[in-house]
Amino acid sequence: MSSDRLIIFDTTLRDGEQSPGASMTKAEKVRIAKMLEMLKVDVIEAGFAIASPGDFASVKAVAETIKDSTICSLARAVDADIDRAGEALQGAASGRIHTFIATSPIHMKYKLQMQPDQVVERAIHAVKRARNLVGDVEFSLEDASRSEFEFMCRIIEAVIDAGASTINLPDTVGYGEPQEFGEMFGRLIASVPNAHKAIFSAHCHNDLGLAVANSLSAVRHGARQVECTINGLGERAGNASLEEIVMAIRTRKDIMGVETRIDATHIVPTSRLVASVTGFPVQPNKAIVGANAFAHESGIHQDGVLKHRETYEIMRAEDVGWHTNKLVLGKHSGRAAVKARFDALGVSFESQAALDEAFARFKLLADKKHEIFDEDLQALVLDARDDAPKRYSFNALDVCCKTGLVPNAAVTLIVNGETVQAAAEGSGAVDATFKAIESIAHSGTELKLYSVNAITQGTEAQGEVTVRLARNGLIVNGTGADTDIVIASAKAYVDALNLLAEDKHKEHPQREGV
Repeated sequence: MSSDRLIIFDTTLRDGEQSPGASMTKAEKVRIAKMLEMLKVDVIEAGFAIASPGDFASVKAVAETIKDSTICSLARAVDADIDRAGEALQGAASGRIHTFIATSPIHMKYKLQMQPDQVVERAIHAVKRARNLVGDVEFSLEDASRSEFEFMCRIIEAVIDAGASTINLPDTVGYGEPQEFGEMFGRLIASVPNAHKAIFSAHCHNDLGLAVANSLSAVRHGARQVECTINGLGERAGNASLEEIVMAIRTRKDIMGVETRIDATHIVPTSRLVASVTGFPVQPNKAIVGANAFAHESGIHQDGVLKHRETYEIMRAEDVGWHTNKLVLGKHSGRAAVKARFDALGVSFESQAALDEAFARFKLLADKKHEIFDEDLQALVLDARDDAPKRYSFNALDVCCKTGLVPNAAVTLIVNGETVQAAAEGSGAVDATFKAIESIAHSGTELKLYSVNAITQGTEAQGEVTVRLARNGLIVNGTGADTDIVIASAKAYVDALNLLAEDKHKEHPQREGV
């Protein structure tokens, strides 16, 4: 690999999914992976194969679908983990096992309860075992930013000799500071005798808001892979944001001295897809992908941009995927135009019948709103997941809200093929609707999150609702979209109930307290 080429390693499907409530179905993971492939991400970490049967199936499905990116599975330095990862990656055009063990004194003493010599021995064994299964092995020193320098030198040299071709130094708890973190990379690359045989990688968490800064500092000191996520998704405060890393590299190539192969025009569509799937909306002032990222309120700024864009803009909005769609879809649009937009969004259909159903749903939506945007199409597909369980199906809703009266809702569901009706009162239309649904389902769940976001602008915009339910520690996200917020809410609640249905929950479920 050229010394000025930076590998982008996306871990949205693995580390990003570790955000409580951000779990994804297998189909959703495959769909996001397809977008990441269009984005030209070099490595996609598809999951933690041994975590659950669902996670194994997801890694396997992504590995068998994606051809232009390396597919990676995480594995502890444990034989069973490594073997399971190897099995999941058998169908990959290019597969990687990413194995790790903690190397900081506090982790070795209290978590692993192992001596340093034992940790080195375990690491060597893990890398050799993984190397017998795949040709590409990455080794991570968990909690590297709090590890002792001499010990890191020792274990890095040993695992490179054992066959590791990528060495990842994670700032696992977001403890690093840019100058210190970057210099750690420079010292290690200069001190480890066989460092030239491996690519050094940075994996930073955002607990102090420094994940991107730490990652870029590592690049300036010799790292040639950065591990990141779409929208900075991840546990706790999140991971380094892929879009910020990529555009910082591109915009400041004068000081960074590296380039990526990322097709940045797919950044915004990918960001929106991840936000829709996970139910984690993007804040308006988020860099690159936030709704206000290229908005100018100040008169001085507006005047400057009108005269010469670069007075106040260091990037072009269209370069990252904003407003690139010049094709307006509406009620008179034909099947070919709609399919073309789905293709551009990376949405494929398994059969002609599935495409016909999607087109029919498009026509129904087009009767409700004048123009259909890419975001509407993304929501339309999410709202019609082919793989979703169907214990419950939303059929009809009648809501009465009037000043001075208690709101009430009458809902009709199809439960295991039978029509069931119920009514309830509540503090508002949505509360009454949820209570009516619960009087049918008796799910015993706790509502952890109710979120509403307008998919596009205007009063006729679709509302996208996320409902997060918890039961016995299992957390799932249900989603629904409609031009009527209450109907979207009912769809989202029913979707969440289906995901909680016995043996039908989302792949790789999140559990509270883990």
